[in-house]
Amino acid sequence: MTFYIFVVLVLIGLLAGAFSGLMGIGGAIIMIPALIYFLQMDQYSAQGTSIAIMLPPVGLLAAYNYYKAGALNLKYALIIAVAFLIGGYIGSKFAVNLPQDILRKIFAILLITIAIKMLWAKS
Repeated sequence: MTFYIFVVLVLIGLLAGAFSGLMGIGGAIIMIPALIYFLQMDQYSAQGTSIAIMLPPVGLLAAYNYYKAGALNLKYALIIAVAFLIGGYIGSKFAVNLPQDILRKIFAILLITIAIKMLWAKS
């Protein structure tokens, strides 16, 4: 691993972690594009790496801060986590069998759709 790659990885982690703690985003919106464009990863590897990063205990300190502030519904989080585990398994089985260019386009369309919806949504 070169020093450049190390620095890029640290910057991606800091940026994604900061956005994750601030707004609950980081994996798809920050890490995947950064891994693709700065480290030339393919879509499969970027998604798999992003998922591996999100494994516990990555969010524990951020979740703890929200818990202390009374802004965490632990029951909801546990139910979603179990469903996320199952959904992640099913989704990954599907994703690794799609052509990479189709997977990248689906990812881009999803990000654009979410951005447009949020931009024009009424509070």
